[in-house]
Amino acid sequence: MLEILVLNPIARVGLERLPDEHYRVVNKSAQPDAILVRSRDMHAMEIPSSVRAVGRAGAGTNNIPVAALSARGVPVFNAPGANANAVKELVVAGLLMAARNLGRALEFVRSLAGEEDPVLARRVEEGKKEFAGVELPGRRLGVIGLGKVGSLVADAAIKLGMEVLGHDPEITVEAAWSLPSQVKKAHSIEEVLRASEFVTLHVPLLEATRHLIGASRLELMQPGAVLLNFARDEIVDAAAVVAALDSGKLKCYVSDFPARALAGHPGVIALPHLGASTREAEDNCAVMVVDQVRDYLEDGNIRNAVNFPEVAMARESPYRVAVANANVPNMLGQISGAMANAGLNIHNMINRSRGEMAYTLVDVDSSVGEPVIRAIASIRGVLGVRYLPREG
Repeated sequence: MLEILVLNPIARVGLERLPDEHYRVVNKSAQPDAILVRSRDMHAMEIPSSVRAVGRAGAGTNNIPVAALSARGVPVFNAPGANANAVKELVVAGLLMAARNLGRALEFVRSLAGEEDPVLARRVEEGKKEFAGVELPGRRLGVIGLGKVGSLVADAAIKLGMEVLGHDPEITVEAAWSLPSQVKKAHSIEEVLRASEFVTLHVPLLEATRHLIGASRLELMQPGAVLLNFARDEIVDAAAVVAALDSGKLKCYVSDFPARALAGHPGVIALPHLGASTREAEDNCAVMVVDQVRDYLEDGNIRNAVNFPEVAMARESPYRVAVANANVPNMLGQISGAMANAGLNIHNMINRSRGEMAYTLVDVDSSVGEPVIRAIASIRGVLGVRYLPREG
């Protein structure tokens, strides 16, 4: 029986994919086999040595001590793209709110509460001219980051009649294939900022992207431009945004991340981190990450781990060994040597590396004894070994 510790509410449709006869889902555990989490900050948490995998029911993993878990040979799974449609819809809503000045317009109408109908009608007619906006067809949207969300936003903007200029130096082949052909390629962030009336950000939070948009880059934007941030709060320098709004460089900043520096500013539309807050997105994230964690626990396969290479091998034997190790020379030779010394015949093997991390799956033709597992575990650079026999 495998024990799964759940740190945040996870959609039932995902947890139901863990069979009761093999899994026990709990809210407290001293020795869980895996952890499922959404937003809970795990950095100060003492993670038991029994934990073999961590699954984040969402895309970002900033709340998880990934480096520390990597050193223990523990993969951290996420659910990239599972909430992409939900985020895309919110970005489109943000575009429309900014273009039509809906945030200030709503506040104006709220300020009229209690007015009698004749007075209310007169004040509405007098005040509405302050909120005249622009239409989106023919306007240019700059998209920085062309992963799943960025590609969906680009496609939606094109369908609204906008021109789209995109930039992503790290774009994958898969993402490039899914990108609408009408998206024009920019060679730099600076090019996007100079050429776009609206700019939306869809990059992960890394050291290289922290305050990616600061004072110097905001200065490149067109006067009265709109900046949208539905990626991560710290990608944008909030103090620099306030200065750009005050100077008129920015007309509006639309963000899914309220910050003290932005609170109450009339040019800010701040939402309470609603990007993935739909029933469908929560269901999709839960199903995706639970399936990945289960596949890893039962068969050792790795899909969508932020700290491990992608490794998946169809079962060709009931006897499987999974090895997480440092990406150093002669590791495969030592692993296969330990098996050969025990008289085991390797039926199939796959090895992949990612940066300093490597991972190996080995199917053998007969049962693997504990001495073999100990021998592999003792190899310098091996971070973790699991024997995964399949019954029947």
